[in-house]
Amino acid sequence: MWTTIKKRKVDYEGRRFQDRWKLAYFFTDIQNNCVCLICQDTVAVFKEFNIRRHYQTKHASYDNLTGVQRREKLEQLESALTAQQSICAIKSEPDDSTTQASYEVATLIAKHCKPFTDGEFIKDCMMKIVETICPEKKHEFANVCLDHNTVVQRIEDISIAIKRQLEVKGAKFEFFCLACDESTDASNTAQLLIFLRGVDRDMNVSEELLELQGLTGQTTGMDLFVSLCSAVDDMNLPWNKVTGIITDGSPAMADEQSGLATLVCNKVAEDGGKAIKLHCIIHQEVLCAKHLKYEHVMKPVITAINSIRSKARCHHQFQQYLLDIQAEYGDVVYHSDVRWLSRGSALHHFYFLKEEIGQFLASKGQPMPELSDPVWLADLAFLVDITRHLNTLNTSLQGENAAVSQLYSHIKAFGTKLQLFQKHLLQTPPNPAHFPLLQEIMTSLPQNNVSAQMRKYAADMASLAEEFQQRFQGFAAIEKEITLFSSPFSVRPDEAPDHLQMELIELQCDIECCSRHQQLPLVSFYRQLDKSRFKRIRTFAMKMLSLFGSTYLCEKTFSVMNFNKNCVRTRLNDSHLRDILRIKTTVCEPDLAFVMQSRSYYYHQLSAEKLSG
Repeated sequence: MWTTIKKRKVDYEGRRFQDRWKLAYFFTDIQNNCVCLICQDTVAVFKEFNIRRHYQTKHASYDNLTGVQRREKLEQLESALTAQQSICAIKSEPDDSTTQASYEVATLIAKHCKPFTDGEFIKDCMMKIVETICPEKKHEFANVCLDHNTVVQRIEDISIAIKRQLEVKGAKFEFFCLACDESTDASNTAQLLIFLRGVDRDMNVSEELLELQGLTGQTTGMDLFVSLCSAVDDMNLPWNKVTGIITDGSPAMADEQSGLATLVCNKVAEDGGKAIKLHCIIHQEVLCAKHLKYEHVMKPVITAINSIRSKARCHHQFQQYLLDIQAEYGDVVYHSDVRWLSRGSALHHFYFLKEEIGQFLASKGQPMPELSDPVWLADLAFLVDITRHLNTLNTSLQGENAAVSQLYSHIKAFGTKLQLFQKHLLQTPPNPAHFPLLQEIMTSLPQNNVSAQMRKYAADMASLAEEFQQRFQGFAAIEKEITLFSSPFSVRPDEAPDHLQMELIELQCDIECCSRHQQLPLVSFYRQLDKSRFKRIRTFAMKMLSLFGSTYLCEKTFSVMNFNKNCVRTRLNDSHLRDILRIKTTVCEPDLAFVMQSRSYYYHQLSAEKLSG
């Protein structure tokens, strides 16, 4: 049977301190606490009976004081308590050097993705070092506070300071672009990651984390759009300066009707701007790479790798076998379909260990007949070679602060390479000069099969080239603008937009500008253009320079997120996770002087509240 717990009467009586208790019992009210002026003990309830009992039990000797003497004693006790509070308030404010050291360590904890509790471990290590090397400074180091709660507060303060710096920087942006991606963390919370790439009037480019927002409900395009609008408006960024948005191409992001990219472009148009939507260039390259399925090659390879690595004993025996025969490669590598370079790495290791793998599997009663088929080996060699080329392309597309023109040039170059590969493979005799492993295997192929195999590979190159052409239509749509931005001296003025034609003619006829374009990096070239003479070309360059080419920053930051919020840190909340990622990804140096000044102001305010009692 359930019982009802009665609420104490004093909880809702609303008792208040009576001023007459000061002189009668030497008590005062400090922040809703009834405090004895003589011994500084606190009485739990504002009730005269309790206060009188405390006074008569512990301080009855003060009954001898009456009249003026009693009032003077009250003033003396109040003055003593006020002075004590002032000293405590001053002591509670940390010394600048120890506070700065605490902030520096907290910053390192966040940048190196360490748990907040590691601050206490770091201090223990630090104290041991000090005790050994310079024991006379032990007291100074002991004042550096690195407990769990302090580290959390320090990281929050630094994150706020970085955000404030980003607001200041954002106010100077002439144009900026957004990169968005969504993933799920270790606690199954959908996280929307938003990066911005902004350009100021001096052509300085900044790539910074705008926001990480947890999505507790659905993750439709409209849900993502609401979160994105909140982040942009919170940073006071004008929508008419948005030049584009790049996403990973998922339906919620890229749907033509209700996708995030479409909603953002519509919002920018409403505010008088114009934004373009792009699909991440790296994601599209990965999708193109998957176009060459070669299941008849990949399936036996993956099966062989898994049979070796799935059981610890078998894997150990295989490693020992490779060690005994002094093989060039020490192990096979798992294949993961979601990792960009995994396929090439797995195939590469398998190819150079194919003989050892065949012998080992045969000794285990699991022979691999494909390894004795020259046609299958030729397909394997071709796949390893072309995957190597694709991985090289993928690696060249990765990295920060890459202009969209630079990234698109890699795609254009690879398209030309594919045409060259196709031409070489169709020659008589075939010329697999850029497929070294295939060239080795060709000697073991029957002569009547060589031409047929080369035609097959040439057809695969043609199919892959067509896939690249289809996938990168979004970038092809702005190819003229990219060419004008990257090579303004090679574009005919009548092919440029009307508002740029006059300035473009002036630019192309200026010998000094032509010389600078050949000698300087592209950004430096545009930075040195005369601001009044080439105003419109500079504005066009700033728009192009602000565009993201990929969501590489988002993918990289999600890796950091998963490293921080893992299976043993699932209680890390969204706010602290965002603070860690902001500190980890920023290129800004946090203004610790401003942070410490703000904290000092807080301590002074706290002292004033205590003194006002």
